[in-house]
Amino acid sequence: MNILISGGTGFVGSKLVEQLSSLGHHSYILTRTPNTFSNTKRTFYISYSNTMDLPPIDVVINLAGESLYGYWTKTKKEKIKSSRIESTKFLVELMSKMKKKPEVFISGSAVGYYGTSDEKIFTENTVEPGNDFLADVVVEWENTAKEAEKLDIRTVFARFGVILGMDGGALPLMALPTKLYFGGRIGNGNQWTSWVHIQDAVDLIIYVINKKSIQGALNVTAPNPLRNQEFNQILSKSLKRPYWFPTPGAIIRIATGEMSQLVLKGQYVLPKKALNEGFQFTYPTLELALHQCFQRVKKN
Repeated sequence: MNILISGGTGFVGSKLVEQLSSLGHHSYILTRTPNTFSNTKRTFYISYSNTMDLPPIDVVINLAGESLYGYWTKTKKEKIKSSRIESTKFLVELMSKMKKKPEVFISGSAVGYYGTSDEKIFTENTVEPGNDFLADVVVEWENTAKEAEKLDIRTVFARFGVILGMDGGALPLMALPTKLYFGGRIGNGNQWTSWVHIQDAVDLIIYVINKKSIQGALNVTAPNPLRNQEFNQILSKSLKRPYWFPTPGAIIRIATGEMSQLVLKGQYVLPKKALNEGFQFTYPTLELALHQCFQRVKKN
């Protein structure tokens, strides 16, 4: 298949492209700097301004977006929102001009849709979004992607949780205090972390491509969310480090401002649709996921 990807050079995108290539698919990666990358037999880097040369596209995947990490100034928040909305608008408009429409549009999204809670359980059946900044961003993001449905294109909103891997994402930063012997709960430790191993995230995206019955919201999270306290206990055990040094929430709020909600608040999200559709997680538990991540680092 010919697969067009925006955000294909990022943490998830690069892993996805690598796996798609191994399966014999051709990836066309949209980038503003195509000359900084080298094409291969199955991977091609295309400028956003030069899409006229694309072959017929079977699948479109949008993984582009400004990183959530960093102090949330007004400018940063505008970039977080605009980068997601504009990239999605661009792809929907591009698909509208294609003579042969793609079979599926997989639009990156986030579990931030649900807002935060220490008590509620969220699945794809949860239709009421949260009422904070991230929830507002995700709602507009998904509404923009929904325009693809008017083109009769199967559309999936991949709501990613915290993606674990050692080549990027949140894990290297999350593990740093523990590696430095300062491991412990953050804040009160009751906030939920809905996580997923990078390999399962990539496998689920590819599963969606082939599983035509999957559409709409899709939680890309492992089936075993954990509270921060338990998450960090397992992290400390995996790294063979002590678990004893709690970090007060006030310090996190002072250091990171509004972004602190990513650390101090969370949501219990279950991948109900993926499980019902027969997807099998390779790393359903945090112990398995962290073992793979840290064993891979040792081998390298």
